[in-house]
Amino acid sequence: MPLGTLDRDPPPFFRQGPSALSKLAVCSALALFLMVADARFKVMQPLRVVLATALYPVQWLALRPVILAQGAGQYFQSLAAAQAEQEAARVKLSQWSQRASQVEQLALENGRLRKLLDLRERLQSPATAAQVLYDAADPYTRKVIIDKGLANKVALGSPVLDEMGVLGQVTRVYPMVSEVTLITDRDHAIPVLNVRTGARGVAFGDTSTHADALELRYMPANADVAVGDLLTTSGVDGIYPPGLPVARVEKVERRVDAVFARIYCVPLALVSGAGHVVVLEPLATQIAPRPAPEVPAANGKRGVLK
Repeated sequence: MPLGTLDRDPPPFFRQGPSALSKLAVCSALALFLMVADARFKVMQPLRVVLATALYPVQWLALRPVILAQGAGQYFQSLAAAQAEQEAARVKLSQWSQRASQVEQLALENGRLRKLLDLRERLQSPATAAQVLYDAADPYTRKVIIDKGLANKVALGSPVLDEMGVLGQVTRVYPMVSEVTLITDRDHAIPVLNVRTGARGVAFGDTSTHADALELRYMPANADVAVGDLLTTSGVDGIYPPGLPVARVEKVERRVDAVFARIYCVPLALVSGAGHVVVLEPLATQIAPRPAPEVPAANGKRGVLK
């Protein structure tokens, strides 16, 4: 190996062009010139546009994975947000549906209470408002429990009405509550009057046709009773005031071999869904007592039997 190559310089045979230092100086001067020219005269703007146009496909291809990843993340985020909004909307819809049903129930109850107030104003008998608490435990009877009792001066045998008509009669009184036997109970009977004909009769609770029904018994087979006749209280029993609506005739069966007609009636009161009722005083408490009979005295004068 020649000794001239030990200084790590290329041999003179391979020397070509200027040195690296001169190239650096020239390139630096050229770069400085181009920067000044581009800043002052915008000489590089066309070249920049050409390069941007040429490199756009490469940039587009390079950005596709990033855009797809961002789109997938946004899709899952928007899907989760949409599901959360849907669940919130479903919960809100159920709340509004519950409120709407409560509003309808309150409106119905308000209407019934208004009718009860109008009924109390029309009645001449003293009346006490009460609320139905629950049905009696005996499944073979038709009875309900109201929230008024001896503490509210509820008397045994008091008529009970709702906004539509006669509901029943108080059959047991406790200190705080009372038991009301409905007119559809099989052991209950109420004297009625046919408004169209003026004929009196007695309506009994009947469950042979359906759960809430009455039967007008002991009416002759040729009695003038038609479907749709209105039956009201006659007032002859000394319990119910006269003129209170009770039921309407639904069906009349007349047989040749039977002495009495079978007349089925539908009660006007809400015997299965009453919520608020009015308790009246029995009619007997409002009637003046019977005067004592007079007996002849020993001296020929009439006296009063005590």
